[in-house]
Amino acid sequence: MSKEMNSVNISLHPMGGGPKIASELEPLCIFGTGDMGRSLGQRLLQTGYKVMYGSRRPLSCGPLPPGAQVMSYVDAAQLANVVFVCIHREHYDLIETLMSQLKGKVLVDVSNNPEKKMYPEANAVYLQKLLPDSHVVKAFNTLSAWGLQNGPADACRQVYVCGKSAEAKQAVAEVATKMGLTVLDRGSLSAAQELEDFPLQLFPEWRLPLQIAASLTAFFFFYVLIRDVVYAYVDEGKDISFRIMVSLANKVFPIVSLIMLALCYLPGVIAAFLQLYRGTKYRRFPDWLDRWMLCRKQLGLLALAFAFLHVLYTLIIPIRYYVRFRISDYTITQVKENQTAKFDTTLAWGSDAYLSIGILGFGFYVLLGITSLPSVSNALSWREFSFVQSKLGYLTLLLCTIHTLLYGRNMFLRPSSYKWYTPPAFLLSLVVPLVVLVLKLLLLLPCLDQRVTRIRRGWERTKCQEEKTLLT
Repeated sequence: MSKEMNSVNISLHPMGGGPKIASELEPLCIFGTGDMGRSLGQRLLQTGYKVMYGSRRPLSCGPLPPGAQVMSYVDAAQLANVVFVCIHREHYDLIETLMSQLKGKVLVDVSNNPEKKMYPEANAVYLQKLLPDSHVVKAFNTLSAWGLQNGPADACRQVYVCGKSAEAKQAVAEVATKMGLTVLDRGSLSAAQELEDFPLQLFPEWRLPLQIAASLTAFFFFYVLIRDVVYAYVDEGKDISFRIMVSLANKVFPIVSLIMLALCYLPGVIAAFLQLYRGTKYRRFPDWLDRWMLCRKQLGLLALAFAFLHVLYTLIIPIRYYVRFRISDYTITQVKENQTAKFDTTLAWGSDAYLSIGILGFGFYVLLGITSLPSVSNALSWREFSFVQSKLGYLTLLLCTIHTLLYGRNMFLRPSSYKWYTPPAFLLSLVVPLVVLVLKLLLLLPCLDQRVTRIRRGWERTKCQEEKTLLT
């Protein structure tokens, strides 16, 4: 099949109603020769389109992609039916002077603003008001120049499209599809403000998880600092501030990791009991619970990051100066006193069990993190993904909880563990995980499990009671 047969031509309906797809390839026009305009033109040329640039200074606009032509705005606008507007809003007055040349044509607005709510209306809406006889489509603004240069293998593959004319959006979608991008239609031009605000957001889905992680880290760091370092200095006159860098950090990281892992599964348990209480699944959850459930993936990935830090800090323990000094000092003391420490089988079992359970828990932890990656989760069926994230997730939480319990063993029974009458930090870390596991165990009881399953399949308590009333 020839190149012409594979290409797409974007032309207009005779009555000026909108674009249509024809059988030949027509050139595309780009207004603006900045980074975005050049990257977009390069990508279009690689796709097989003919590209013409419109510029205020055609003879001194700098290097452009090989194969592209550059001319004035008027000449370029007359030779193409689809025009990509890659200029800032403050220069839209130049486009307004081309009203007659752009009449009935598709204008693809790719602009963004440096700040939110900088103008009372979206750039695309403003452009449509300036050129009411053109078909403005908001698209490509969520892609970066770097992402366009790196091709469809890059993660930035989605193109959001909105506009008044369905045919205009279809024309832009055809171009984007040929470029190897995925098109998502966001409706009318009123969605342009949302699309323009999208690139300005800074990790919107990560804000709550990051706040939780930072709060937990700060709380437990100062809690352990007071219990260990400050207590030793005030009560015993010892300066062990050097332990802040490794020992205290290696206490805080696993605590935060375990609590955040439990927080991933707590909202699901709360939601199940809420459905049991309401007797239906069709009532909306509270906003706080909805928001909590939507950020479970981010909570889990942050928990995995803290677990990784715990593993790395644990691995460097044997090479620490403090540990090497203690081992050599203990050995020399044993030699001087002619003593030999007896091997404690019970202590060996506890230590090995603690390490073994921790390794297994971390292994499942990593598996949960891997399956949350889009490239992996897309290869799994919904049942497989649910099995890993739910069944294996609770198993991971159980193993990590047992790991913490084995770490403490009988430590919570020692009065010396309650410095200044405060409980050890590892005891505090067990509260949320144990609550989650106990509630989940209750949901596994046949009487509750069957009721939850029926509710999630559409059964409603109110509807069932009405049917019984009608029968009687």
